[in-house]
Amino acid sequence: MKAKYIDGVQLRKMIIQGKNSLEANKSTVDSLNVFPVPDGDTGTNMSLTMAAAAREVQSAKGESVEDIAEAAANGSLMGARGNSGVILSQLFRGFAKGCKGKEKLSITDLAMAFKGASDTAYKAVMKPIEGTILTVAREIGEKAVEISKREESIESFLETIIVHAERVLDKTPDMLKVLKQAGVVDAGGKGLIFIIKGFYEALTDRETVVESVEVVQPILHDTNMENEEITFGYCTEFIIKGKNIHIDQFKTSIGDYGDCMLVVGDENIAKVHIHTNNPGEVIEKGLKLGELINIKIDNMRHQHQNRIFESEASQEPKDLKEYGMIAVTMGKGLTDIFKDLNVDEIITGGQTMNPSTEDIKKAIDRIDAKNIFVFPNNSNIIMAANQAKELSDKNIIVIPTKTVPQGIAAVLAFNADESSESNAELMLRAIKNVTTGQVTYSVRNTQFNDIEIKKDDILGMQDGDIKQVGVDVDEVSYLLLKNMISEDTEMITIFYGEDISIEKAQELADKIAELRNDIDIEVYFGGQPLYYYIFSIE
Repeated sequence: MKAKYIDGVQLRKMIIQGKNSLEANKSTVDSLNVFPVPDGDTGTNMSLTMAAAAREVQSAKGESVEDIAEAAANGSLMGARGNSGVILSQLFRGFAKGCKGKEKLSITDLAMAFKGASDTAYKAVMKPIEGTILTVAREIGEKAVEISKREESIESFLETIIVHAERVLDKTPDMLKVLKQAGVVDAGGKGLIFIIKGFYEALTDRETVVESVEVVQPILHDTNMENEEITFGYCTEFIIKGKNIHIDQFKTSIGDYGDCMLVVGDENIAKVHIHTNNPGEVIEKGLKLGELINIKIDNMRHQHQNRIFESEASQEPKDLKEYGMIAVTMGKGLTDIFKDLNVDEIITGGQTMNPSTEDIKKAIDRIDAKNIFVFPNNSNIIMAANQAKELSDKNIIVIPTKTVPQGIAAVLAFNADESSESNAELMLRAIKNVTTGQVTYSVRNTQFNDIEIKKDDILGMQDGDIKQVGVDVDEVSYLLLKNMISEDTEMITIFYGEDISIEKAQELADKIAELRNDIDIEVYFGGQPLYYYIFSIE
């Protein structure tokens, strides 16, 4: 029997099967990435984001479509990885708005939810580009509204949408030159179609089970407790999941119960932290607003943790300092460099390991500072960083660093005596004065900017553009660095990766010094994987 409505139970199955469908085909999506470098590929990032949405959906207590859609939106928001994952989370956010107040969805309701998903995602992107996942999502939304009145079942409705989406996807190379040159369609759009196909499979009893393993990003941090007089002895934390939560009103209601209070979130989910002598009364206040999860009460006087659910280790709060910093990087050497520059939190991540919104948010939560600068150091992490910013009530400044050299230059520009606004300006000026070189290898055969590239070729890139292609690391590195030098070059910093010896790196530095003995050349162990060298030219 064909369905004219879907309820919460069916929507849950659809989202879970959407995750399974994408997980089973993520390598296909990854293979469509235009840029051939080893990076956080679109299929992998979307799959991990979808897995986070599915986990939240599976644990959702409510059974209405509003409950399930909201769970998917919250899960994808916190689990979003890479730009494609952030856009996917915004699609779920818009979809959830279309499900608000509904127990079940008619064909028209579903069409409007798809349209709302597209509208929300477009608004979230500063400069939307056609020929991407946004185009496919918009066309899905518009087609859904167009056919909603004449389709007689959800199944035929989705069939029509999938056919239309695939036609649009086939046209994406005509919208983006880089897709046409590489001979591929848009990866994000392809991933979205696999998700919609999963929705259809769930409704037609073609569900599959796919085991997926999420990559956990290790985060370095300190957990030292301050030994001082404690006025309020119980560190109380929990998350409220409800509807129409008024954050400011709740803050006022618990404000007199203790200190170090932090309440952040939105009308559907709020994270609460307070030091109090009456944790039970605070929890009762929270229960009036909705379901409580991740409850944790620590007796700070005796340093005894009473964990109800596994959570982060809490620490005795410190006075808020003026500034804090977070940087994303990979490699022991680069991590040590950022530590030496007094960066508070180093998130292990970058190429192939894009941290999620939640990873960045947790790093923010661990820093006791009024103003926190975040250096993503990768163009595919900037959107997740900005999404984490929106979830915090601290003053978060995301400096859009796309490379490690830009991140280091920005940190070096920091002046503790300046305001956060002035520091942001100093940092933005600093990153404009840095040119980044990177030497890596190709993960696939492709054509990029009229350059034929074969799998395993050595690639030399300048500020993200491929400038040198060859088969020898030493030769490509030398030619790239040589051609990056200009009359204005004053300093070159060479960060060598885990596969390069100090002797090789120094040999490269000596050859460059023979070209220009007036340039300062410094060599540092970066220890980064995947990239043989990272060059900073100033």
